Amino acid sequence: MTGSLLEVIALNVRDAVAAEEGGADRLEVVADMAADGLTPAVETVAAISAQTALPQMVMLRHSAGFACDEQSLADLKTAAKALAEAGAAGFVFGFLNAEGAVDLEATEALIHAVAPLPWTFHRAVDHAADRKAAWRAVRLLPNLATVLTSGAVGGVGDGLDVLRWRAEAGDAALIMAGGGLKPVHVATLLDYGVRAFHVGSAVRSSWTSPVEAGRVRRWRDLVDGR
Repeated sequence: MTGSLLEVIALNVRDAVAAEEGGADRLEVVADMAADGLTPAVETVAAISAQTALPQMVMLRHSAGFACDEQSLADLKTAAKALAEAGAAGFVFGFLNAEGAVDLEATEALIHAVAPLPWTFHRAVDHAADRKAAWRAVRLLPNLATVLTSGAVGGVGDGLDVLRWRAEAGDAALIMAGGGLKPVHVATLLDYGVRAFHVGSAVRSSWTSPVEAGRVRRWRDLVDGR
């Protein structure tokens, strides 16, 4: 990847258009940020596809938390097919089992269901009981585009040491830094070799307010080192 990638959370068409105007490279399309992002409606993805050329990485998550039972997995597989037909360029998902380890069975099943589209393992990795083991499990999975991570449950400010360690271990190209990401963190992360950044609340006044193109543009300049 040349330059830096800026991904913006979009809840609707208005968010997507503002993100594109501000210079975002791609969208993470979700519903219900009160639950930290759930699967959006097919109609939302289709409407965004009609209004913007930005790639949509679409959330596949049925409820708050990171568990996925057999019925939920079946529902997500069905949703993935419809969302891909509506214009999804890739997906965002990842599951933990009751012991806090990566649920490889559920994750691999969904990878197979969305193939050949790329996917992002989301911040479940930060909530794993053993983050080192979680990274080892995730980084070798097929079609993995990025790992959305703050390095720690509390956000990027708490996780900088983990992100540095992961970058030094050779995973800089996989890291998409997000979750409590602040402007002050960007230069440090760029120094680590991180080149993908994810923002949501930082480009709007609140989750009930739309994305603001001007805020996105400021992040564009930041991640480009300007």
